Amino acid sequence: MKFTEKCNPIFNQAIDDYHVKDNIDTPINNPYEEGTIENRLYLKCWIDTVQWHFEDIIRDPEIDPAEALVLKRRIDKSNQDRTDLVEQIDTYFRELYAGVKVLPDAQINTESPAWAVDRLSILALKIYHMREQAERPEASAEHRATCQAKLNVLLEQQVDLSTAIDQLLSDIEAGKKYMKVYRQMKMYNDPSTNPVLYKK
Repeated sequence: MKFTEKCNPIFNQAIDDYHVKDNIDTPINNPYEEGTIENRLYLKCWIDTVQWHFEDIIRDPEIDPAEALVLKRRIDKSNQDRTDLVEQIDTYFRELYAGVKVLPDAQINTESPAWAVDRLSILALKIYHMREQAERPEASAEHRATCQAKLNVLLEQQVDLSTAIDQLLSDIEAGKKYMKVYRQMKMYNDPSTNPVLYKK
C-alpha cells in the first residue's frame, strides 16, 4: 500500500469524527494505538481540524476582544503542537529509511516528507469544507457552482500531491533522494530569543 493510501482515509476519519459534535472543545478519541504512524496521522489531522475552526471563530467581527486573545493563545499552542507532530512524523520516516544506501548522485527535496503530508492533511480539510459549500441547500445556485468548480480543483490537487509524496518516498527508499530535516526554530515561542519576553 502506498503511504498516501493510508493517510487520506485516516485524515477523512479524523475530520468526520470531529464534525460529529463540531465543537473546538471536543476531546480527541484517537482510535489508533499510541506509538504507531496511524496514531500520529490521526492526531495531526485532528489538530488541523480544530485549528481550522479556531480560525473561523476568530474572524467573527463581533468577537469579544478578551475571548479573541484567549483564542489567539490557543491558536499559537495549536501551531506549536502541529509543528512538533510534523517533526515526529519525519522522525518516523528517518527511522524507516535509516538503512538505505544513498546513491552518489542523490538529490535533496525542497521539503521533508512530513511537511508534504502536513499539506495533504490541510488539503483534506479544504475538500471537506468546500464540498459542504458546494452542497449547501440554502446557498444560491451560483455559489454552489463556484464552490463545485473549486472542489474539482482541490480533488485534482489531492491526487497530484498524493502522487508526488508517494514518488518522493519511493525515491528516498531507492536512495535517489535523501532526507535532511531542520528542526523548526520559532524564536517568538522561546523566552530566551523573543525580546518582548526576555526584556521583562
